[in-house]
Amino acid sequence: MSEIQARAAAPDTASDQVPLRALARSRPVVVAPASTVRATLQRIAEAGGDVAIVADPTSGLPLGLIRLPEMLSLIDESGGLDGPVAAAMLGAPLTIAADAPAHRARVMMAKRGVAHVLLTEPDGRLFGLVGQADLLGPRVAGAEALIGAINAARDLAAMTAAADAVRRRAAELLRSGMAVEPLCQWLSGLNDLIGMRTIELIEDEYDLPPVPWCWMVFGSEGRMEQTFATDQDNGLLFVPSAPERTEEVRQAFLPFARAVNEALHHCGFERCRGGIMAGNAACCLSAEEWQGRFAAWLRVPQPQALLNGTIFFDFRPLYGNDEPVDRLRAWLAAEAPGHDRFFRALAEQALAVAPPLGWGGRLRSDRNREHPRTIDLKVRGARLFTDAARLWALREGVWATGTADRLRAVAAARRWGGADTAAEIEAFHLVQRFRFERQLQTRDPEAANRVAPSALNELRRMMLKEALRQARRLQLRLRQEHGL
Repeated sequence: MSEIQARAAAPDTASDQVPLRALARSRPVVVAPASTVRATLQRIAEAGGDVAIVADPTSGLPLGLIRLPEMLSLIDESGGLDGPVAAAMLGAPLTIAADAPAHRARVMMAKRGVAHVLLTEPDGRLFGLVGQADLLGPRVAGAEALIGAINAARDLAAMTAAADAVRRRAAELLRSGMAVEPLCQWLSGLNDLIGMRTIELIEDEYDLPPVPWCWMVFGSEGRMEQTFATDQDNGLLFVPSAPERTEEVRQAFLPFARAVNEALHHCGFERCRGGIMAGNAACCLSAEEWQGRFAAWLRVPQPQALLNGTIFFDFRPLYGNDEPVDRLRAWLAAEAPGHDRFFRALAEQALAVAPPLGWGGRLRSDRNREHPRTIDLKVRGARLFTDAARLWALREGVWATGTADRLRAVAAARRWGGADTAAEIEAFHLVQRFRFERQLQTRDPEAANRVAPSALNELRRMMLKEALRQARRLQLRLRQEHGL
């Protein structure tokens, strides 16, 4: 089942990963370039809207966008209603693939400062239109000034200041009681803008190869689940003009990618300890090489390779030409479901980490020497949900990368009970809230995800226990599926 089909049951969700196609509620007004302002105004009035799309009448390709303010301006200048509407249209309107996730449109609209985005089919033909009324974008909770500061940044110092302001505001929202899922969506949208603007600033300093390329993000950033203590997980995909030029193109991109990694580190996104960064040659690959890497994991699922590589399966495009990345995702969604050995290896890996619950459901702390009597809620909490959701999503060919969205899409595809899925998602978000709160209490990166059960009051211990019981039930289902 496709992601669109899987999400069709809940098109009203505010999820960041619902396909845009599901949000295009009605057919927009479409007019030819030669249409008069009078005729266009009449059609907009009949439709009850405030915007029309100007498209080529033969090919159906969108040419521009015309809104009521532009038409009124045209009337004032020309003194009549019979001029061509093309004279006032906004040329080269913002377009995006109809099957792209809502998050991508939200970020693009915030960055460009536009109110509408056109949705297109793979062949470029118009599908529809979505606006800010359809998208609950990051322009909420005091984000307007933050977006302005990010977009206006002209150097790394300004970019760093903007990133710090975003984290401070996110902390305020958490303390005020904002739910974890919308907070992650809000923070991810602004972090994406920070990353995009940082790449733009660095890109201006380099003469990059004239080939399609895209900056990709993995792990928590790819899942749009970044917390306050997060490091970089990114890569670069490029499409060389010929296979024999792959290494030449890679070497041309690497200095630029390393500079971006350093700039992001300066902005508060720590370098990845495992080296999963675009400035590493192993993460700066051609589209063919990326596909080959995923194919190798699917065909020969070596345990250690999978352990190091699972976060790559959370990839999504951030900056550049997203079409090659979308093609890679489409290939993976179609190819992965048939590889049973791969899924058994993923299940074994996921089940290797058990919920920290002992006899009688008591919370069981880690045996960590530096931080005794604590639980790592990233490794032994959130990961229990993300690993299972990733496996099921790949098995069902689901495009979504976020844990909650994956669980929803898989539940729809497999007709699982809605109440059980809702409980799993609620448990995951509760674990995430514990992590957020802990990260605001310490500057020690080694303790950022560690919670001491003894420091929790009775109610919070009970809540954490129930969340981990949900993880145990989720793992039991995974164990039964694979006979483990």
